[in-house]
Amino acid sequence: MNYTTQMDAARKGIVTKEMQMVAEKEGMKVEDLIKLVARGKVAIPANKNHKNLEAEGVGKGLRTKINVNLGISKDCNDIEKELEKVNLAIDMKAEAIMDLSCFGKTQEFRQRLVGMYPGMIGTVPMYDAVGFYDKELKDLTAEDLLNVIETHAKDGVDFMTIHAGINRETAEVFKRNPRLTNLVSRGGTLMFAWMQLNGKENPFYEHFDKVLDICEKYDVTISLGDACRPGSIADSTDPSQIKELMILGELTKRAWERNVQVIIEGPGHMALNEIEANMLLEKKLCYDAPFYVLGPIVTDIAPGYDHITSAIGGAIAASNGADFLCYVTPAEHLRLPDLDDVKEGIIATKIAAHAADIAKGIKGARKWDNEMSEARRNLDWNKMIELAIDSEKAKKYRENSRPEDEKTCTMCGKMCAVRNMNKVMSGKNLNVLRDDD
Repeated sequence: MNYTTQMDAARKGIVTKEMQMVAEKEGMKVEDLIKLVARGKVAIPANKNHKNLEAEGVGKGLRTKINVNLGISKDCNDIEKELEKVNLAIDMKAEAIMDLSCFGKTQEFRQRLVGMYPGMIGTVPMYDAVGFYDKELKDLTAEDLLNVIETHAKDGVDFMTIHAGINRETAEVFKRNPRLTNLVSRGGTLMFAWMQLNGKENPFYEHFDKVLDICEKYDVTISLGDACRPGSIADSTDPSQIKELMILGELTKRAWERNVQVIIEGPGHMALNEIEANMLLEKKLCYDAPFYVLGPIVTDIAPGYDHITSAIGGAIAASNGADFLCYVTPAEHLRLPDLDDVKEGIIATKIAAHAADIAKGIKGARKWDNEMSEARRNLDWNKMIELAIDSEKAKKYRENSRPEDEKTCTMCGKMCAVRNMNKVMSGKNLNVLRDDD
């Protein structure tokens, strides 16, 4: 039997190689996975032209996935440096990369990325449009914007952020409800500005069926962008954000009618006490489609540490239903991240995702923690370092401060609770001030 997309295959009862791969990774029955894909509760982004893809699933009942943002810009236009970040993301087993390139040889970088990265690859075509055509924003046509989407699809991109929810109706809600930080989505502000400058409807919304034609042809998953995501905790859960979310729910149903897979993008900056409700709203308004969140960043006062503010929010969001976390690095709000920033962002986000998987009861999530606890009980330092999420850092810390008793560490020495309990429970003598007999 023939099929057009992963969703189309699932609805026809066809098990694709991508479904088989995801089921094996998740430790679930493929017949259970196929039902979730057919109903849109799980997406498997898998462009037909991404030949080296090792597919991942995003959605209900699966491990929380993480995404790494990178790409060239006018101020930092070094393709080779960005490809170093790609290699780091591969080494650290990040499940997705979003290429946010907006200047220079964007297609060359994108094509090299597709050729070397086996995980999911996403882009934001709106970022690329101005440079792609060398036109000012106002002069771009609807046809121009649709052609950029098709170019990215041909190049093998698995999912694309499409800012279709910021239509004229949403824009009017935004203008009637002033915000502290206005709109902070780069693609969202470009689309809002285009609409204001041209006095026209958002082409991605007006011509959404044409967007679906492209996505169906190449099996591109639409990641419905949140142009109205809050850029400060003062602006979260406001009329603009909720209005756009309602539009995204309508567009989700239209995409599913065409067998096009959907991921919903979400906040943004948000106080801790609002996160759970926002996860519930998205799942209700968007029919349980997979939810992809940036953070949420839970306080606005920590530039240089936003990988931490984001990880706090991400853990809460994912434990309450978010399926996909976009990493935030220490460089957020300050500059393009360097290699060290990328590593810190990946680690922080992986911690948040894993913590959430434990809370969600994802199959096998606790196994890693239990193995670490056993190594700690046995004072097996080599095993602890091996199991650490960042073994390099754990080893460096251990070696920088060696204890008198190699079974302990320099925090407690011979007062180590684990050492002493092991001795006492096994009936051995216990000396703290002098060598053991």
